[in-house]
Amino acid sequence: MLPYWRLSGFYFFYFAFVGAMAPFWGLYLRSLEFNAFQIGVLMSLLQVMRIFAPNIWGHIADHTGRRVAIVQLAALVCLVAFIGVFWATSFWTLFAVMSLISFFWSASLPLVEATTLSHLGDRADRYGRIRLWGSVGFILVVVGLGAALDHVSIRLVPWVVLGLLVGIVLTARFIPEAEIATRDHAHIPLRDVLRRPQVLALFIAALLMAAAHGPYYTFFTIHLVETGYSKSVAGWLWALGVVCEIGIFLVMPRVFARVSPEAVLLATLVVAAVRFLLIGWQADNLPVLLLAQLLHAFTFGAYHASALALVHRHFTGRNQARGQALYNSLAFGIGGTLGSLYSGAAWDGLGAGMTFSLAAGCALLASLVFAWRGRSGRP
Repeated sequence: MLPYWRLSGFYFFYFAFVGAMAPFWGLYLRSLEFNAFQIGVLMSLLQVMRIFAPNIWGHIADHTGRRVAIVQLAALVCLVAFIGVFWATSFWTLFAVMSLISFFWSASLPLVEATTLSHLGDRADRYGRIRLWGSVGFILVVVGLGAALDHVSIRLVPWVVLGLLVGIVLTARFIPEAEIATRDHAHIPLRDVLRRPQVLALFIAALLMAAAHGPYYTFFTIHLVETGYSKSVAGWLWALGVVCEIGIFLVMPRVFARVSPEAVLLATLVVAAVRFLLIGWQADNLPVLLLAQLLHAFTFGAYHASALALVHRHFTGRNQARGQALYNSLAFGIGGTLGSLYSGAAWDGLGAGMTFSLAAGCALLASLVFAWRGRSGRP
């Protein structure tokens, strides 16, 4: 029987943690009087650690077969390490604490994704109905904490994050281990899987898609405020995108019953190019901006569901955890880091329109790569 609520509970708290950290942790660091460069370095640690840490954890998990045990251990160490935030006052002490937190935090998601897909088996199209609870957690925290911070001190943020980490530890405790599939081709060496043209195309497209989101995750709020929107409107525009993401997760099983994951993924890459052009050049037109945020349903929700389905198809047996880890490292680690870097370098010199045009170019290039080799058949 599928452990729906136990898996959903973990996703809820995991992405609620993201909903507290991504929008508000920088504000908390500013309250500690760190400068912009120091804040940028500290905020980048969560992405940088995702380049290599998931592969270490995935390798251990695939060789021991104990994915959930590693998730539980990593969550507990992350919680204990976070307590150090309350005593870390200098840049280097906080750098050390956040590095430790990031290293263990990055272990969880790829292993839980692999475990979830193993539980789903041939029902991988139902992944979205579990993952949507992560979106619910994100929305509740980003809206609730944002409203609270209008009335209370920013020093509330680490306490909220600590509580969410407790939730991650508790929900991880109840995730059941899934049997690792041992299909005929599960013994294929990882390097042989990585040499498949469709796998290479998938990973290159994932890296480019994550890089395309760099300006969005780094400068979207700044872009809105500079265009003339209030911070509260900016917050609700963020929430609108995630609400649409929930809707698409609910319908993905029916979509996959009619359309292949390859076709869905290719379409989302093209939609992403259009979306970022709209954000970059039409942000002062609210109806167009609302349309762009509605497209988040495709550029994140449908894209992520189809990409994970393809990773799960290609990486079987004891390669599953490392496959998910590689996907996270290349996309959210390397791709996300590159996206932040090029958007930061381009923003002041080229402006919002051209920076988001670069993002659209990354998405379009991803679509061309995937259309060329990513649809060359099943393994």
